Amino acid sequence: MCIATSVGRGGRNDLADVAAIQILLNLNRNRFPRPKPKALDTDGRIGPNTLGRIEAFETAVMQLLESDALIAPGDATITALLAGLPAGPSREKLAIVLPLAAASKIARYFEPLKAGMMKYGITTPLQMTHYIAQLGHESMSFLYTEELASGAAYEGRKDLGNKVAGDGQRFKGRGLIQLTGRANYTAYSKFTGIDYLSDPTLLSTDPMVAVDVSCWFWKDRGLATLAERDDVKAVTKRINGGYNGLDDRMQNLRRAKAVLGL
Repeated sequence: MCIATSVGRGGRNDLADVAAIQILLNLNRNRFPRPKPKALDTDGRIGPNTLGRIEAFETAVMQLLESDALIAPGDATITALLAGLPAGPSREKLAIVLPLAAASKIARYFEPLKAGMMKYGITTPLQMTHYIAQLGHESMSFLYTEELASGAAYEGRKDLGNKVAGDGQRFKGRGLIQLTGRANYTAYSKFTGIDYLSDPTLLSTDPMVAVDVSCWFWKDRGLATLAERDDVKAVTKRINGGYNGLDDRMQNLRRAKAVLGL
């Protein structure tokens, strides 16, 4: 299901759910009779424009006799909206999975994600859905590619290979799945043949690298096997070391599955 709670008149109207419905309604504009409606603002706020568009979709497109302007998870309106999605990957579909992501962030990472997922074989439906779901949480919908904390807490961590003074801050978490520690930066540098030890900030500032390192991590840690089992708890624990943000990761996963028809 691409929404977790009700959206519309009298609905719960959670920000992410409303934004997902707004994006879906915009993607179905070509199904409306002429003149085609203007695109809705995908701001996650319920209002007369969004309510009116829900009503219009249910009556003019779905041919219902009347509309209560209320959409529930998994109902016929959701099914009809998903049926109107264009084939193939698109920025708009990615925006449905991560409805709180800024359009500029979607544009920044969409092409690198397509290239990186193809390069590393993250191409089955279950892998793609789990991968994007985890990335969405780890980066807070592409908002952050560098850990907000200073990294001082990692100082002297032998399990991360931090053996030189300042390694904690120098090799703090970066990338869309935050790579942490000298040992991990060294392993990624050896894999790519590029020295990221001398300039570790490239993992956060270069969108191609931020995506590539997350794909490398996915493959290197054997996450493909866990994703193919559809085990979101196991995928989360291998990435996070625990279950922080599990509900949010599951929300992303549900939306991703809905977009891919799983």
